[in-house]
Parts: sequence; structure tokens; C-alpha cells
Amino acid sequence: MNYKSCDRHGYERKDSMILQKQIITLFIIGLSLTVLAQELPDKPSPPRLVNDYIGLLTPQQNNQLEQKLVAFNDTNSTQIAILIVNDLAGYDIVDYSQRVAQKWGIGQKKYDNGVIIVLKAKTSASKGEVNIDVGYGLEPVIPDITAQQIIDNEMIPRFKNDDYYGGLDAATNIIMSLAAGQFTAEQYKKRTKGGDGLVGFIVPIIVLIIVISMINRNRNRHTHIGSRSSLPFWTALWLGSMMGSSH
Repeated sequence: MNYKSCDRHGYERKDSMILQKQIITLFIIGLSLTVLAQELPDKPSPPRLVNDYIGLLTPQQNNQLEQKLVAFNDTNSTQIAILIVNDLAGYDIVDYSQRVAQKWGIGQKKYDNGVIIVLKAKTSASKGEVNIDVGYGLEPVIPDITAQQIIDNEMIPRFKNDDYYGGLDAATNIIMSLAAGQFTAEQYKKRTKGGDGLVGFIVPIIVLIIVISMINRNRNRHTHIGSRSSLPFWTALWLGSMMGSSH
């Protein structure tokens, strides 16, 4: 009888130690999450849509972007925010963007239709990064692949020339047009690829016209068509085909 009583009390002491360890573990996890949350920038007060924490933009550029995005927010349910930092607090930029968007409450919570552009500037110790995070409510009109195309087409080429304002201005213009239904993601894709295709079509035609004009000049010098005048014609066709296949 006494043996069983001791055994029962022994288990009670063991359970108590396990419970204490679980409480300590949960406390450490909660403390870690709190520290991580503190590393994310706080929601700006007073509220601003353009938040340049490193002075990458001039005050005039900052204000121009702010006014444009505020005006769009006032006339459209979609809210677009810009965040410029020089550190991602150890996060992947996609994860960082999503966490900031949630913490700040970008867009309308009911529709989850916010967009945040996060630009991590290039430093001596790290590369530059940029990401466009689109709320679930906007993904049908601005899918992830389109957001990446906006980065590749509108932002990166300008950023390479240190034109950060131009890249952000162009990207937000496209995002606003897509959100407002001025054109679709598929139309944007075709439009960005259309320029290269048009050049690839026109250049061979121009080359062909030039060579044909040379043939006509050659014909005017000779009264008959011989091997000397027929050779440029086949050369023109070959040049045209080569130019066309290069695109």
C-alpha cells in the first residue's frame, strides 16, 4: 500500500517537471517571435504609402509617388504601398514582404486587395532585391507571374541605371492600370513582348528593301539579267531569313 502511494507521488513530481519545461519552452518561443516581430518596421504614423527609410528617393520624388498612390487609394479600393529598406532582418524578401503587409494591414482586410513593393537597396555587403507582394484578392488580376514581369520589365532595367524613382513610378503605373481594369495581365504580357517581336519583323524587311534597291540600281546599269544581278537577290533572301531567325 505504501509502495503504491510513493509511486503515485513520484509520477506527480515528474509530471510537474514536464509541465514546467513546457511552460519555459513556450515562453522562449513566444519571446523569440516577439523579438522577430520587433525587427519588422512599425506601421507608419501618421500613415504614409511611400516609406523610404534610407533616403533613396529625393523629397520631391517621395512626395510625387505619395500623392499618386493616395489619389489612387481614394478612387479605387486597392491600396499600394512602397517600403524601401537596407536590411531584411534575416528574412527572405518574399516572407518579409508578406509579414510587413500583414502587420501594416495593407489594403482592405475584407477583400485582401493590398499591394506592397519592398525594395532592399544594394549595399557594400549585400545585393539589391525587390519584390511585389499582391494580396489574395488581387491575384486574379495581378498574378505572381505578372508581378515578376513588372519587376523584370519596369523596375530592374531602370534600377540598373540608378533610376529608382523611375522604376517605382513605372511599376506602380502598371499595377494601377491592372487593378483598375484598363488592361489585363495577358494583354500586358503581350504588350511587353510585342516590342521585340515588331523589331524582329521590321528589321529583315528593311534589310530586304535596301538590298532590292541595290538590285534595281544594278539592273539599271545592265540591260540583261545575268548571274551578277541574280546573286544579290538570293543574298537578300538569305539575309532576310537570317535576320528573321535571329529573334
